[in-house]
Amino acid sequence: GQIMSAPVNLGPRINSPGNEVAPYIFEGNLYFSSDIFYGLGDMDIYVSKIQTDNTFSIPVNLGDGVNSIQHDFGFIIKKNTEGYLGYFSSNREGGKGQDDIYGFKVSEKPGLKTLVIKGIVENSNTSKGIENSIIQLLDKEGKLIKKTRSDVDGKYQFEIPFRAAYSLTASTKGYGIFSNSFLIEPEAVTQTINIPLLAADDIVEEKEGKTVLKLKKLQFNRSSSVVTASIASELDKVIAITKSFPTVLLNIESHTNSKGSSATNYTLSQSRADAIRNYLVSKGVNSKIISNAKGYGETKLTNQCKDGVFCLDFLHEKNERTNIEVLNFETLKK
Repeated sequence: GQIMSAPVNLGPRINSPGNEVAPYIFEGNLYFSSDIFYGLGDMDIYVSKIQTDNTFSIPVNLGDGVNSIQHDFGFIIKKNTEGYLGYFSSNREGGKGQDDIYGFKVSEKPGLKTLVIKGIVENSNTSKGIENSIIQLLDKEGKLIKKTRSDVDGKYQFEIPFRAAYSLTASTKGYGIFSNSFLIEPEAVTQTINIPLLAADDIVEEKEGKTVLKLKKLQFNRSSSVVTASIASELDKVIAITKSFPTVLLNIESHTNSKGSSATNYTLSQSRADAIRNYLVSKGVNSKIISNAKGYGETKLTNQCKDGVFCLDFLHEKNERTNIEVLNFETLKK
């Protein structure tokens, strides 16, 4: 007699926690019914491509016509002169009894056009893949379509019925969030989208006993509080950080050196702190996350260059500084 190999489960791509029944293979595709995938009704018919390494593509619903809001199962198909002839069972409205057999003719094999969305979730600083990141695929109304996790190399993949617009979000402990919307060309079949995530540890440094955003020095012109192009390019990094970490709480502190009167210096430092806050808010940063913008004039010098002490310019220069403190860094890392 014939020897049958031991049955092997087709794995989580085909088998869900629900019921999968009535498998049928035709022209390199596996057709089956399931009551749990993203279906139109109780039990729907799906198709999965059998790939060269004998794995399966993510199942795709055969769509309206074949599938109804009732049970649809037992699908078979064959070629005929005009295209394809198929049969399946259904207990849909208008039948003769409970489960009835339906026949159909089509010019091409049924199945919705699919879209593969794939890429790597990576550290935006090192470009190394981040494993176990949660990636969500949402429709244009923001409703969840599918959710997955990145593998050990940071790779992820979705396979869904084609849609012209969707958005992706990604998050991992210790990193900021990613959120972006995408529009798809009608002829597209694959979209490669690499997702950069900002590590919380990469955005800060310790200065003067405080956790502050890691930025190049915000160099104002002498006696001026105008945000120059070079300051603006650093503040644009702050804007990106607030998008990545929407719960961040910031405190802007500005200091001058001891040259000039202390009253003038206090006013100058305050208007610099205000100018930074105003720039950030004008670019869409929520003003609620900036808890304070305060000028300290020459009251918090970092060296001995106070009034009456001779100092070289580069030492005075060290006292002229503006720091943006992160008040809730520990909670950002959770």
